[in-house]
Amino acid sequence: MVFCASNENANTGEIDSYLFFIVYRLLFEHYKIKYGTDIPAKVQIGKGLRIEHLGGIVVNPKAKIGSNVTLLNGVLIGAQNRGKHKGFPVIGDYVWIGTNSIIVGSVHVGNNVLIAPGSYINFDVPDNSIVLGNPGKIIHKDNAIEGYITYPYEGD
Repeated sequence: MVFCASNENANTGEIDSYLFFIVYRLLFEHYKIKYGTDIPAKVQIGKGLRIEHLGGIVVNPKAKIGSNVTLLNGVLIGAQNRGKHKGFPVIGDYVWIGTNSIIVGSVHVGNNVLIAPGSYINFDVPDNSIVLGNPGKIIHKDNAIEGYITYPYEGD
């Protein structure tokens, strides 16, 4: 990138783009530190994401989060760089993730799932389930999130 005094030779689109990136990045870093939450703009997030308590929430940029998901403080949704679950998590719709829960690797968390506080998940979780503990134990329940997902997004 070349900066010059003459408008004839300057590519203002590149400069504007670069300045926007710098301003965005500075704001992102400021609020990431201020609120202790790291959810990059590249994360694919469905409608109705709810964060009930800020602090200690970290989401990998390549993770996918469905609609009407609730996160509490201390949640980690991260990558695994080796082993059979190498990759990034995919979280379904209507999922409640409790305090200090960890979801890592190329795993799929189904729809209508409640993840209890302190759970460690590095395996696939089927629809209509509750996950408890470390290591996680799956309990099938048809109305797993009843009373947990408050104010779900019902729009288009």
